[in-house]
Amino acid sequence: MTTKTSTPDKESEGDYSTAVRASASEENADHLAPRVEALLFVSSAPVSISQLATALGTSPRLVQKAVETLDEDLKSRGLRLQRHRSLFQLTTAPELSEDVERFLQLDSTSRLTPAALEVISIIAYQQPVTRPQIDAVRGVNSDSVLRTLLRYGLIEETGRSETPGRPILYATTAEFLQQFGIESLGQLPPLNLEKLPSTEEGGSSGDPGESQSEG
Repeated sequence: MTTKTSTPDKESEGDYSTAVRASASEENADHLAPRVEALLFVSSAPVSISQLATALGTSPRLVQKAVETLDEDLKSRGLRLQRHRSLFQLTTAPELSEDVERFLQLDSTSRLTPAALEVISIIAYQQPVTRPQIDAVRGVNSDSVLRTLLRYGLIEETGRSETPGRPILYATTAEFLQQFGIESLGQLPPLNLEKLPSTEEGGSSGDPGESQSEG
């Protein structure tokens, strides 16, 4: 009597191999997450996935998974993983800001003026954006407010527009996220703003006097 040995079909073998690879990938990410956390902890500036991958001698794909694992782990702790564009850094949890300020004896009395809050809101929701576009929304010249926000490190120059006069483009920084207690721009509350006027509609970039000066 001949005994017939059954063998798994190719489709079953493929499913099993895929499951094993996925499991191994998750395990590697779990082991890699503490190493990623250590590098982010000692870094003095936000870092990219590729920088972390190079330092750890592994692939960006595994580092990305490790970052996602770390992000989930930190939700129940006193730190948060902050994303700014394609860069990451560790920050303290926003809800613990009072404890941190009290412990470090920080002066929390400094507040942005209503004009500064207005300008940074426009930039946050419409970035990158030019000064003429901001002026067109506000109806006043925003030069002095922009200088203040640049000095505080809440915004930065990211290039120049291709519109006539090539005005400077402004965007928010990682410091903005930290000061406003959010982990990424995706956490900004939804806001239905009408599309900003183009630079041509908002006035040329050559003469700040075209719009009323900030009072």
